[in-house]
Amino acid sequence: MDLNRILAELRAERDRLDRAIVAIEGLKSTGRGSASRAQRAVRKRRTFSAATRARMAAAQRARWAKAKQAKTPKPVRRMSRAARKKIAAAQRARWAKVKAQQ
Repeated sequence: MDLNRILAELRAERDRLDRAIVAIEGLKSTGRGSASRAQRAVRKRRTFSAATRARMAAAQRARWAKAKQAKTPKPVRRMSRAARKKIAAAQRARWAKVKAQQ
């Protein structure tokens, strides 16, 4: 078996099938927004000019600056000394109850 010959035959078969698929897609295409694979491959992407990209970047920077200004730091909530003592006492009572059950 000559692997190079087999590969060449398979590639030729693949190319023939690709051409057949493109031809069939061209037949079913109505021209209303559905392009064949060959037409889609040729279509170029739209690109923005350098000036447009600069304007977009400046606008985004402005949006971020505005968002950062709008944030106000939340006030720090502090617990009173009495509240902390009350919580600590309750926790000690819970632990004493657990240890008593063991």
